[in-house]
Amino acid sequence: MRPIFTEDKYFTPQDTKILTFASFTTIRTLFFYYHIIRMVMRAEKVARKGHYDYDEWAKSSFETIKIAESCGAKVSITGLENLKLSEKPVVFIGNHMSVFETFAIACMLIPYKRPAFVIKKELLDYPVFGKVMRSLSYISVERKNPKDDFKAVIEQGCKLISEGYSPVVFPQATRMREFIPERFNTIGIKLAKKASVPVIPFALKTDFWGTGKIFKDFGQIGKFSKKIFFEFLKPIVISGNGKEEHEIIINFIQGKLKEWNECK
Repeated sequence: MRPIFTEDKYFTPQDTKILTFASFTTIRTLFFYYHIIRMVMRAEKVARKGHYDYDEWAKSSFETIKIAESCGAKVSITGLENLKLSEKPVVFIGNHMSVFETFAIACMLIPYKRPAFVIKKELLDYPVFGKVMRSLSYISVERKNPKDDFKAVIEQGCKLISEGYSPVVFPQATRMREFIPERFNTIGIKLAKKASVPVIPFALKTDFWGTGKIFKDFGQIGKFSKKIFFEFLKPIVISGNGKEEHEIIINFIQGKLKEWNECK
């Protein structure tokens, strides 16, 4: 498909129409989830007919960004030119901060690669959303036994890579506003080395979509930050045991988060 973004970067247009009363957290949050749920329900109807493909996924993904912008979010996406630099599949490796990236990042990747997310198996049983996920390619893990999960990622990941897909790995496993290097494992590095493909590191800041106290997926919108960032690095070929490349990724993410947290 043609790239959704006409340039290799994207910034929220200055003339973006923002919801009236978007400065009120409760109104902003209700508006955001109302439109996200409507979007998912439309996607499920398409999936039920067997027509939810990567083009449809990219459209839904970009719609997520536009919904966020209408709630006052300022989005910055850079490094898209680096997604063109590898002709073969890659393993995308980045930090995991909120639900937002699982909805929004696809429109950045799909024009260049066919992404396959590592997801919790239970998501496939979610009403409505599960039907959409089953229409796409994915790597499912139980999140109960680390050894079983590692085996699943390597086996399923290598198979998908051989079929032309590019796995998207969040080594933190769970969503965290704070980046803790010790909890950022090397499974993405090991998958790339096993499949003999490069990695493309990415860093993101998406705490615009908060984490809920009762329902984790439904937190307040725009409470912590109204600025959303994504940045992609050039492909990196794994050499040796991958330790050096792992450190490069960690330093990149830490550096970008420090920079973005200082943005006012």
